[in-house]
Amino acid sequence: MRLSGSITALATPFTATGEIDLDAWNRLLDGQLAAGTQGVVVAGSTGEAAALFDAEYDTLLRTAVERVAGRIPVLAGTGLSNTAKTIELTRRVAALGADAALVVTPPYVRPTQPGLVAHYRAIADDDALPIVLYNVPGRTGGDLLPGTVAELVSHPRIVGIKEARSEPERMAALLEFKNEGFAILSGDDPTACRAMFAGADGVISVASNVVPRAFHRLADLARAGKRDEALALDARLQSTYDFLGVEPNPIPVKALLARQGIGHGLRLPLLPLPAAHAATAQAIAAQVAELELECRESLAA
Repeated sequence: MRLSGSITALATPFTATGEIDLDAWNRLLDGQLAAGTQGVVVAGSTGEAAALFDAEYDTLLRTAVERVAGRIPVLAGTGLSNTAKTIELTRRVAALGADAALVVTPPYVRPTQPGLVAHYRAIADDDALPIVLYNVPGRTGGDLLPGTVAELVSHPRIVGIKEARSEPERMAALLEFKNEGFAILSGDDPTACRAMFAGADGVISVASNVVPRAFHRLADLARAGKRDEALALDARLQSTYDFLGVEPNPIPVKALLARQGIGHGLRLPLLPLPAAHAATAQAIAAQVAELELECRESLAA
């Protein structure tokens, strides 16, 4: 399996009473498919995985696998703070039909770099699914260093990395390991265009929940080396990137999805977008709608 292009880290829609909204979930999936999104992640950090009960997690993934029906890869977030539990969850999502597991570095426990090597090798050796490494130090408290990635890239079941650090030096270091069996994916929307210019295979995006066509087009342009067009589109997305950072993810993106009729809120301890940002959210929602319409016409041409 080769991961590339625009991959969406899906938000999880809830009803007004806090239940999983399967109708909204199906509409979100359908919208991603119609926009040309090249992969989806179920129950990652954007999907509020930590707030999901096991039965809810399974329902979301099973529904996504059925809805997607093999058209694009479905990744499931399985990274936990303990290796044995991560292996158990990865087996479970394999049985539910996921194509790969997105495995974040163990949150909170802050293992050493040798510990991370042992962790990922144990999960990959279990052979339940192809594994995508995921490094996001701001959420986990640990950093998967390039030298550690170098020890993992040769494993046949480790097929890529989502790197959420934004420094160009980090991306350059990881691109040294890119090969036919190991994809380099940006996990940082504001710098994803730059990363793809440098050679990254694609992006696992939060913004593409609400601008899936724009991100599909951005990935196509950037990977084709069409710098002027890609930079122009990326500049138009800047205000969306800025808004998505005003509160912890996924608070802002879910505020925009709600304005698109998809979902009603979050689960504690996350709170809804503060009223102070409501006017900005409304303005960004209008910009998003206009941009998506333009990109729809461009992709159809």
